[in-house]
Amino acid sequence: MGWQSIINFLAQHWVELIAAILGLLSVWLTVRQNIWCWPTGLASVALYIIIFYQTKLYSDVILQVVFEALQIYGWYHWLYGAKDKPILPVTKSRSFELLGWLAVGLLGTLIWGYPMNRYTDAAAPYPDAFIAVASLIAQWLQARKRLDSWYFWIAADVVAIPVYIYKELTPTAILYLVFLILCVVGFGQWKKSMQTTTIEVTATA
Repeated sequence: MGWQSIINFLAQHWVELIAAILGLLSVWLTVRQNIWCWPTGLASVALYIIIFYQTKLYSDVILQVVFEALQIYGWYHWLYGAKDKPILPVTKSRSFELLGWLAVGLLGTLIWGYPMNRYTDAAAPYPDAFIAVASLIAQWLQARKRLDSWYFWIAADVVAIPVYIYKELTPTAILYLVFLILCVVGFGQWKKSMQTTTIEVTATA
């Protein structure tokens, strides 16, 4: 690829590249349980509203709008939801709760994907719907600092990567591949944090 091709690529994808960098930073900060994951996430989401609208991924547009609200909620809950603890601890959903979220994910994908398939010119309506629903569940669980949020982020990333390759959103596809790796790392880090907190509580009981 020559310099002119690189310049043309950057000129065409500069908004997407900024959104991707902010998104990557947000996930990295989330893995570290750093509160700045929320403002960086808000900025990334705002840019992706524009990007997904232009590429007719309408489910993702709706998803990003809801994300804006959930990012604000998560920011608030991480700051003030810990009650008598210095920071909000990582917790794990009970088995029946996790099964409930899986059912919501399946049903939500069908309900969301059907009108997108029937009444719009949306690209990849059902995969796009799954990405949206799984990501919403993951974002809500992340705001509550649940370990299970990483399961849904991983599932969303696995489906999102081929969809974004299909829509020629190359920087975003690469970003989601990195997201997938960070999600696996994040799961391990949050699990270790949860186990450490459990040991500390047991020791002081």
